[in-house]
Amino acid sequence: MSFLSEFKKNLNRAGQSIKQRTGGNDRTIDSEFEEEYERFKTLEKKSEKLAKEAKGYLDSIRAMTTAQVRITQTIEHFYDETAPMGQGGVEYKRVIEKLDEEARTNLDSTYRTTVLEPLSRFCSYFPEANEAIKRRQKKLSDYDSSRAKVRKLVDKPSEDPQRLPRAEQEANLAREMYENLNTIIVNDLPKLIELRVPYIDPSFEALVKSQLKFSQTSYEQLEGLRHYFPPSTEEADRRVDDILQQMRELTICGNF
Repeated sequence: MSFLSEFKKNLNRAGQSIKQRTGGNDRTIDSEFEEEYERFKTLEKKSEKLAKEAKGYLDSIRAMTTAQVRITQTIEHFYDETAPMGQGGVEYKRVIEKLDEEARTNLDSTYRTTVLEPLSRFCSYFPEANEAIKRRQKKLSDYDSSRAKVRKLVDKPSEDPQRLPRAEQEANLAREMYENLNTIIVNDLPKLIELRVPYIDPSFEALVKSQLKFSQTSYEQLEGLRHYFPPSTEEADRRVDDILQQMRELTICGNF
């Protein structure tokens, strides 16, 4: 098909669309397609949001562990191994660096393989489906336009007796092309929607397990630092509050 021919077709489709919106031409309504299309668009929107937020979680974990490493690098300037809290600072740095390594290797690799990649693969089906839906819309516009031509020739017969049969033949061909494509899409959209189960369910499970494993590892590693700090008691908490209050009363410190 030449560029000029395709341009004319697109121009006719645009005119047909305008006439339908203004009530000039009838518009074919397929309730079965409309229902499946709404379900598809809802799934597309939610799936793409899930993929985006899932990636955001991994980015946040990486940002957090990187920030923790920077904290340890700053804290080590306050302590050496001879200070009362020195060994705690050294061990804290070791633990955080280990957690950062865990996030960069095991968590990152597993999470991408079991969560991000399946979600991305599932979302990759949407553009192809949308292209098919666009082609369907074009065929529908062609069909409605050809029907309008037939109706116009019936209402106002042409001097050429062959115009109506040709228009009816074109309308029948346009209807056949539209209905064939429409049938394929109406049958395939539910299949695409059902794919959410084998894709999203395992990804959700992997997401929770990844979070659980990283959180457990973080807790166990940090819990091992507890003995470097004096046990918290109500008396100790009161002493801290008293010291803070005394600092607030110093005019050189201001309020905090």
